Amino acid sequence: MTQTTDSQLDLTVSRIIKAPRARVWAAWTTPSQLEQWWVPAPARSRVVELDLTPGGSFLTEISEGGGEFGPHIAGCFLAVDPLERIVFTNALVSGWRPAENPFITASITFAEHPEGTEYTALVKHKDTADAAQHRDLGFYDGWGTVTEQLAALTEATHSG
Repeated sequence: MTQTTDSQLDLTVSRIIKAPRARVWAAWTTPSQLEQWWVPAPARSRVVELDLTPGGSFLTEISEGGGEFGPHIAGCFLAVDPLERIVFTNALVSGWRPAENPFITASITFAEHPEGTEYTALVKHKDTADAAQHRDLGFYDGWGTVTEQLAALTEATHSG
């Protein structure tokens, strides 16, 4: 399926990660690794559910400042193509049930690159107001930071 984007509705973060695609994929699909980079440090993440099947639950929590863990992502996987693509949304929760407050659908792609992996996170919104709100909430800083953390984790593992 070809990825289409709309500059008014979609936000994207992309970078070349100097690690094999399988290592970057594993960092996304292994709960203990996902917890290491999924939220901007010094906040911490906890993976509650990671059912990497279409309709499967994607549930994470966040702890900021060492406090209690609270809600972060409550969503549903739409597509999981090993080593290539993960698509999730918070418009649905597990079992394809409608969510209370839909906001995003994210398509994460992993492509071979001569230097390692071309990693792209494309985040789609239902309208321009949601896209603007996400941008204003710090999308590029937040998603950029976690992408840097993903790269640091996988590149360090790769070089070590």
